[in-house]
Amino acid sequence: MLTMTGLTKSYRTDTVETTALDSIDLDIADGEFVAIMGPSGCGKSTLLNVMGMLDSPTEGSYVFNGQEVAGLNESQLSETRKSNIGFIFQSFNLVDELSVRENVELALLYHNHSASDRKARVDRVLDKVGIAHRAKHRPTQLSGGQQQRVAVARALVGDPKLILADEPTGNLDTAHGEEVMRMLRQLNQEGSTIVMVTHSPAHADFASRVVNMLDGRILQERRRAA
Repeated sequence: MLTMTGLTKSYRTDTVETTALDSIDLDIADGEFVAIMGPSGCGKSTLLNVMGMLDSPTEGSYVFNGQEVAGLNESQLSETRKSNIGFIFQSFNLVDELSVRENVELALLYHNHSASDRKARVDRVLDKVGIAHRAKHRPTQLSGGQQQRVAVARALVGDPKLILADEPTGNLDTAHGEEVMRMLRQLNQEGSTIVMVTHSPAHADFASRVVNMLDGRILQERRRAA
């Protein structure tokens, strides 16, 4: 699905240059569940942002779905993101003034879907993540685990090829964190490709491959036994 070769991301000021990603080589195949681990500041979230086309590399190649990302303009990047990538964030990023249904439907408003198609898609993903019974509630009326299920539904509603999850259990207690991880594993078993940043070794064990980072580099990789 994606190939990164010699991928580097640097931030420059007048006096200082900071290298967040240093010559990353990484392939992720269709259907994989990959966990990215490492200490704070090692480049995990930067890597996820570049992967999701929210940020661009300073050097190197990023090929997504057979297309070199560096050759895309802003409009093409936006179209590629919304058509292919779903995002799950640690802080849920739900709109408190909207219902669960409306929060999930937001992800479809910039697509050319009819109202009936949007309704069918939202119904399907709310049922898929087990939150359909809360469709009319506001986020403030839900537990943390339920809010993250809504966030997962929002990521899924556009049928993305790739789901990027940045510390998806970071704001959850142990029980709700395990609940979300079991849901992500089920989605992967049903065919979703998932890349997840996590600090938790226990949650990384849900993935089929773990990538460890340090100082902007990939330190090691390991595959979980089947």
